[in-house]
Amino acid sequence: MTDKPGLLLVGELPEWDVAALETDFTVHHYWRAADKAAMLAAVRDSVVAIVTKGEIGADAALMDALPLTKIIACYGVGVDAIDLDAARARGIPVTNTPDVLTEEVADFAVLLMLGAARRVRDGDEWVRSGNWAARGPMALTTRVSGKRLGIVGLGRIGSAIAQRAAAFGMSIAYSARARKDGVPYAWYPTPAALAPHVDVLCVAAAGGAGTRGLVDRAAIAALAPGAIFVNVSRGTVVDEAALLEALRNGRIGAAGLDVFLNEPNIDPEFLTFPNVLLQPHAASGSIETRKDMGRLMRDNVAAAMAGRPLPTRIA
Repeated sequence: MTDKPGLLLVGELPEWDVAALETDFTVHHYWRAADKAAMLAAVRDSVVAIVTKGEIGADAALMDALPLTKIIACYGVGVDAIDLDAARARGIPVTNTPDVLTEEVADFAVLLMLGAARRVRDGDEWVRSGNWAARGPMALTTRVSGKRLGIVGLGRIGSAIAQRAAAFGMSIAYSARARKDGVPYAWYPTPAALAPHVDVLCVAAAGGAGTRGLVDRAAIAALAPGAIFVNVSRGTVVDEAALLEALRNGRIGAAGLDVFLNEPNIDPEFLTFPNVLLQPHAASGSIETRKDMGRLMRDNVAAAMAGRPLPTRIA
């Protein structure tokens, strides 16, 4: 037996975070449980904290199963999968890990932009397969520098992407619900209004019900033929059927995608496109950034247990 309070770990975390949490809590690995209902019943009277991940979240039923919960701490910035209304109704604060992953995700967006445009995956395979020696240079690609970039969502991450794009001499425009004060970039009220004016469209909007299908069929159809499409947001933000159709008919010249509907079981048609660079929702996936995320997540949990203000409370 242990006198440590219980903590429900909804999704897998790096071992260094689990070890740190185990210093103060009995950690229950919900994601491993074959019988999740039985686990919840067994820990109902001991769990005081829920730690989840942005893509997994926490629903009202989970909150009701653990009535002693004092905090839902999200390891990640996106909280669209957490039922925030249910948390508020039950008086459970919710935190996330903003800022510490902004630079990393922005770096990754640029990586996807460059990787898709310059067909980096194909170049690597051209060398490894022996084609370079046997068949000579691979087909020419397209550049990013000097192109017109459109960013959907100019929040922390979108702004950081814009700063990096400026170093490539790109002209920058964005879409958002309202024009942002002090921003020098051209503004369009919707992605569909933005799309005809860009060569590269990068989606960086927050997920959630308010942005579901924000990049709709009209926006994708409005892109110029050969445009490059990048998504580091959430799969739900994009009309995936329309995106697949545009890839299928060649309207989109290249794409770099880190997020999808139904991940990790993504639509297998994405695997058939040689001009699409696929990544496993890994934009924040460096050791340094994940350690910073874990530290902030644990700081929020510790503050909740001590009755202190939460560093990054969002609900």
